[in-house]
Amino acid sequence: MCKDRVTNVVIAGLGGQGVIKASAVLADAAFRAGFDVKTSEIHGMSQRGGLVASDVRFGDRVLSPMVPDGEADFLVVLAEGELEAARRYLRPGGLLIAPDCVDAPSLPNRKSLNIALMGVLSQHLAIAEQHWLEAIRSRFPEALSEPNVRAFLIGRGAAAGQPGDLRTR
Repeated sequence: MCKDRVTNVVIAGLGGQGVIKASAVLADAAFRAGFDVKTSEIHGMSQRGGLVASDVRFGDRVLSPMVPDGEADFLVVLAEGELEAARRYLRPGGLLIAPDCVDAPSLPNRKSLNIALMGVLSQHLAIAEQHWLEAIRSRFPEALSEPNVRAFLIGRGAAAGQPGDLRTR
C-alpha cells in the first residue's frame, strides 16, 4: 500500500460489538502515520442488535468518506452471522477478515474481539505498530487500555502465523 493510493476499509458487525470503536482506532492509527483519513458510519438498527458498518478511507488525499459497494480493499466482520450481508462491500481480490481469524478464548476479554481483528488487519497495512498502540491507548480508559493492547497483539500474532493462522474467505 502506498500513500498516494486510497485504502478502503469497511468494518461491519452488530450494535454493541465495537464497530465504531474499532474504526476510531484504525482512523487514529492512520492519522498518526501521516495519512489523510475520512470515516463514515451506518448505524441501521444498531440499538436493537442490527447491522452497523463503518467506512475508513485513508491515503495521501481522500475526498469522500464513503466506500462504495464492491470497493473495500479490506472487510472486517465482527459477527459471523453478518458475513454474507457484509460481503457486498468487498472488492474482487479484497481481503475478508472474519471473527474466526483469532482464537476468541485466548483474548483477555471477549469484548476485545474488535481490537484483536484490528491486530489482524494491521499486518496488511503500512501503519507502524507504534501508531496502533498509541491509538488504542488514547481511545480507551486506563483500565481497558492494556487488555485491548494484548488483544491487538494476539490478533497481530494470529495474522503473522503465531499462534494461529489467518483465515480469509
